[in-house]
Parts: sequence; structure tokens; C-alpha cells
Amino acid sequence: MQVTKSNTFKLVKAALLVSCFFMFSCENDQKQVDEMFSKKTAVEEAAGVESYLSQGGKVKAKLTAPYMLRYLIDSPYLEFNRTLHVDFYNDSNQVESILDAHYAKHKEFQRTVLLRDSVVIINKVNGDTLKTDELWWDQNKQEFYTDKVVHIYQRTGYTIGKFGLRAKQDFSEWWILGSSGQRMVSDDGIPQ
Repeated sequence: MQVTKSNTFKLVKAALLVSCFFMFSCENDQKQVDEMFSKKTAVEEAAGVESYLSQGGKVKAKLTAPYMLRYLIDSPYLEFNRTLHVDFYNDSNQVESILDAHYAKHKEFQRTVLLRDSVVIINKVNGDTLKTDELWWDQNKQEFYTDKVVHIYQRTGYTIGKFGLRAKQDFSEWWILGSSGQRMVSDDGIPQ
């Protein structure tokens, strides 16, 4: 093929037309492009949740909640943003204590649970009741703790922990930080 001025002119004209076509045919909104390449979090949701925790073949706890979200990220977590209720069982499969909260966040890998908003724990054995606005549950250490104000009601009186508390998971033992309150005292001066 012989290159002539006419052929060169046609090739340049064709190249300009094709480039104009590509230039004007692709126009994207920057917001749409950013959304396409943004990282999205996968979320699973469940309604009418009922879950059991067992150790050594024995049921230790039963959780019920109307709604749950599970966030599938590097450190996955469960969120209960419409209340939850937990029954804790003893070795005889009897309810030992109950827990209610309006909000909970369970960090799966760390095995910790943040309980918030109207947290109430009742020990069914002795009737002790704990109320607070925020409470952490460490499943590895099997204990509850908080640095928020706690109110503990017992048959013999009540105690207020101004700086929080630490307690065993079954609330058989607990330690109040900055306590005050009323206690019944026997005639010998020893609190009951």
C-alpha cells in the first residue's frame, strides 16, 4: 500500500473522530465512581433470636432478643439494638440469674459484651438486683465490670457504687468501688 497525502489525511480524520467519540461518550459522576469503589460492610440480620451457650455439654445461658445485626468485618460483632434477655443456668439446669438490657454489642473475637441502657441483673437465688446504665461482660474472665454508677438492692438494704463494680459472672461475689448506702445492723454491730 502506498502512503499518500489523501490516505494520511483520512487516517488522521478517523483517529480524531474515534477519540472524540470516546471523549464525549464516557462521563461519570465522581460520587458514583467513589461509591463503586468504596468498601461496604456486610451485615446479616435476624429477628426472633433465641441462642444457647453451653460448656461441657451443659446449658449455661439462653439469650432471647427481638432483633440482631451481625457485622462481618475484620473484627466481627453482634449488635442487639432492640433489647435482649439472658437466663443464666446453674449446674442443675435451674435459672440462677437473669439479665435484661436495651442495647448490647458482642465482640466475637474478644468475647466481650457491652450492655447499655437500663441494664438489670437479678440473682434468682438470693434476690439481689443490680441496676446500671452500662456494664461490660468479659466471657473469658467470667466477670462483669463497670466504672459507672451501680445500684444494688438486697433484702438487707441497698448499696450504691459511685465508681462502679466488679463481679463474678454468677454474682455470687461482687466488689463495689466507692460504695455508700443503707444496711441493717444487728445489736452486736455487725452488718447483716
